[in-house]
Amino acid sequence: MLDIKGSLPALVTPFREGKVDYDALERLVEWHIAEGSDGLVAVGTTGESPTVSKDEHKEVIRRVVELVSGRVPVIAGTGSNATAQSLDMLQHAEAVGADAALIVTPYYNKPSQEGLLAHYRVLHDNSDLPIILYNIPGRCVIDILPETMAEMARWPRIIGVKDATGSMERVSRQRALCGKSFIQLSAEDAAALGFNAHGGRGCISVTANVAPRLCAEFQKASLAEDLNLARDYQDRLLPLHSAVFLEPPAACVKYALSRLGLCGEDVRLPLAPVTNDTRRAIDKAMEAAGLL
Repeated sequence: MLDIKGSLPALVTPFREGKVDYDALERLVEWHIAEGSDGLVAVGTTGESPTVSKDEHKEVIRRVVELVSGRVPVIAGTGSNATAQSLDMLQHAEAVGADAALIVTPYYNKPSQEGLLAHYRVLHDNSDLPIILYNIPGRCVIDILPETMAEMARWPRIIGVKDATGSMERVSRQRALCGKSFIQLSAEDAAALGFNAHGGRGCISVTANVAPRLCAEFQKASLAEDLNLARDYQDRLLPLHSAVFLEPPAACVKYALSRLGLCGEDVRLPLAPVTNDTRRAIDKAMEAAGLL
């Protein structure tokens, strides 16, 4: 089975003058690998998937796969609230060599549990790419219930979940129903320590965009059950975890990366550059983490 664990940055999609900045994307990919990230997620929500065009979405996935060149797993964000559109993106990700797909629950149209099963079944049956479910009720309104997830976990290519329910109990329940080999990844940086203690395998991370080495070392300590060391990293990172969620994370992270000289601050509407108060909070948190 594909070994996905540890610190997995949900990559931003850098822009410059309204277009994808592929030079900055290359810098980011090389930096993350050099800093010890365990894998990369291309064009998830932090990658501004709602506002990139279909062609841009596909090209960013292709470029990230090409740039990584097999050094770490690449997980492609291929979710949509239209099954046919998600399938098109999934099959593209498979064709260009991604290692797995991250597929969010359909948003806005609020499918039933039966609708979720039918949606993911079509995707599962029409691609050979391993699929990680993305369950985020706070944004998508619909929740993949543990019993529904357990049914999907029996399908050979549904390998795990990115869990944004915020419930530690849910991790243990899904472990019991889906099996110990089912990969559970936290979607919440600040909760990753408790998440791993309940049986998680890592985090698809916002903060790791800014502090990839610290997040990778934190995950290594946590998964090795070195609680004292993991807590030390948690204490150091917590202000940054908080700061990058003061406003939409893509905008916060891009500001932080601009402070490191790695990409510009450009985001696409309806996102806007972060306020001065948030800039000061991010600067302070980066200083506390030793990044500035």
